[in-house]
Amino acid sequence: MADAARAQLVEILVRTGDEDRAAFRDLYSLTSAKLFGVCLRICGERQAAEDVLHDVYLTIWKRAGAYEPSRASPITWLSTIARNRAIDWRRAQTIRRSTPIEDAPPIADAAPLASDTVVADQEAHRLHHCLDRLEARQRGAIRTAFFDGVTYADLAERENVPLGTMKSWVRRGLMKLKECLEK
Repeated sequence: MADAARAQLVEILVRTGDEDRAAFRDLYSLTSAKLFGVCLRICGERQAAEDVLHDVYLTIWKRAGAYEPSRASPITWLSTIARNRAIDWRRAQTIRRSTPIEDAPPIADAAPLASDTVVADQEAHRLHHCLDRLEARQRGAIRTAFFDGVTYADLAERENVPLGTMKSWVRRGLMKLKECLEK
């Protein structure tokens, strides 16, 4: 039975290729439900699937003469046309639904430029190099005060030295640090 239906469809498709309008009408009545299902599954919208199906049958009318029964079953050939038209429609919708240029997010990201990062790394390296050249107590006081945010009074208490001494260590250390960084 399936072979008879296939043979009938092949014969109708071949006649459609010869521009037989009655055969085309028969082809439509035999295959439109299946091809509409293919279109609807891909398009996802009934109206769109109907529009795509219209284009499918226009394509079939124009290309039916190129159908070769030995290469594919008629329903496979027809379904491929429907699938391709529906995919084309889906792609066109994706393009149309894209964001207008004025609403698009900025292309550049907030990350610093590579050149800025290199410069910052070089400066940090120089700073740590100069810090390492200070006396241990000056280096420790400056790092704790500026990197950890500890006050001079707390530093003096931690080191068990008078506040004035701590301020002198930091001040002298900062002067040496400045000299080193200016070189």
